[in-house]
Amino acid sequence: MLATAARAQSGYNYPEWGAGAGAFYERGYTNITQQNSHIGFNINAVYNYNPYLPIEAEIQVGQLSGGGRDPKLDPYGRQYTNNYKAIIFHADFQLGAGIDYSDSWILNIVKNFYAGSGFGFISNTNKVQRTSPYQASYVFPGKDNSIDLMVPIRVGYEFKIFNDYNEPAFAVDLGYVHSFAFGEGLDGYDDPSSKFKNNAIDQYRQITIGFKFFFGNVVSYNKLITPFR
Repeated sequence: MLATAARAQSGYNYPEWGAGAGAFYERGYTNITQQNSHIGFNINAVYNYNPYLPIEAEIQVGQLSGGGRDPKLDPYGRQYTNNYKAIIFHADFQLGAGIDYSDSWILNIVKNFYAGSGFGFISNTNKVQRTSPYQASYVFPGKDNSIDLMVPIRVGYEFKIFNDYNEPAFAVDLGYVHSFAFGEGLDGYDDPSSKFKNNAIDQYRQITIGFKFFFGNVVSYNKLITPFR
């Protein structure tokens, strides 16, 4: 009887906790004309509210840069390099939480697409060209070091890897993240809009790949997470 009960739950169970790490390819969208691309890294802690709604705390380390003395790189000769760190809290809603995929192999594939958002804080450490190469008396205003509130918009797909008990044991995430930073810290420039084009929120985007390992207390979901083997 115990064996029958355990088998009846096969495919419904999942671990509540997880941890992971990843890498991303990123570039900024600030008031500087030319933006460079860089590779950064993250680590994260995961709480699975259910198998299709992970809530995560993430730490990022990355670099944003752009501009240069050539007018083609920036018409005012501005140039910056931002070696930043960020802590972000976000949740991703996977389609499996909201659709009935039990009788469709197509929906069983689609169920792992997700969209999500959250909030965080980005600590900017900038090296900035403060004086204009074309007007030596002008000093570009702004701060080399700052902390900005930021909001990420996330979309992607999670590949779940199951163990011998049909429980999700690992996951590989492929995603796109576009983050909005509320302040002028990403590039370190706070130029007055009366003199310079400065009318958009600082942003940066990331193309991401991540790996998660699940562990901890095992609980049951109300839908089959994976078909029986």
